[in-house]
Amino acid sequence: MESSETGLLPGYRAVCKKGISRVELDGRRLSVRPWMGGGLAPFYDAIMENSLFPGTFGASYQVHMATLAAMIGSIHEKRVLELGTGSGSSALVLPPDNRYVGVDTSEALLRRAVGKFKRAAHTTCLLFLCSAEDLPFESGSFDAAICNLSLNFFGSIETAVDETARVLVSGAKLVASVPVPERNGRHATIRGRLLSEHELRSLFELRGFAFKPEPVRNGALLYFSATRTG
Repeated sequence: MESSETGLLPGYRAVCKKGISRVELDGRRLSVRPWMGGGLAPFYDAIMENSLFPGTFGASYQVHMATLAAMIGSIHEKRVLELGTGSGSSALVLPPDNRYVGVDTSEALLRRAVGKFKRAAHTTCLLFLCSAEDLPFESGSFDAAICNLSLNFFGSIETAVDETARVLVSGAKLVASVPVPERNGRHATIRGRLLSEHELRSLFELRGFAFKPEPVRNGALLYFSATRTG
């Protein structure tokens, strides 16, 4: 996969090895805290599809992927940023003519994502081992963004949204899916910080986004878009 033409902030440098870029600032590698180690990575997709979706979310994995395909399948020839690439499921639904950049703090999952994007013929793709709360990219670097089942895991959701607003151009759209407490009818234990739809709307609107929920019901999951208006 060729690297995307994405500018880095002054002082930042990316060192790419086997499809994954480690980020350095003023010659020192940025440290990240992985949210998943290497041991579970080979089983991640099976756990998501066969356990987390039907058990924890009370949702259909097939409906989830179909909804993502409907939301991002019409994106073409754009600079696309994904916050929380994970194992690379977006490669299955995002058209390969986009210039894709993904970030995640799990190197083990990014290694799996490399293979998925290659198999899906994404030739312009770069994966960064870094946090969504500390993006190394220049302001206005992206035309669209994706955040699939990751928002609740960020240490500071507010900071991640601030950073997303910074790197998106005006009019760019973030497409997202996230569990919300009011849809957790099974009262299952869902990890991370869960915000309600109302709280998410307020958070995004305060940061210059137009918030739009999608009319899809799939267990505990909320699907929405947020368009940068500032």
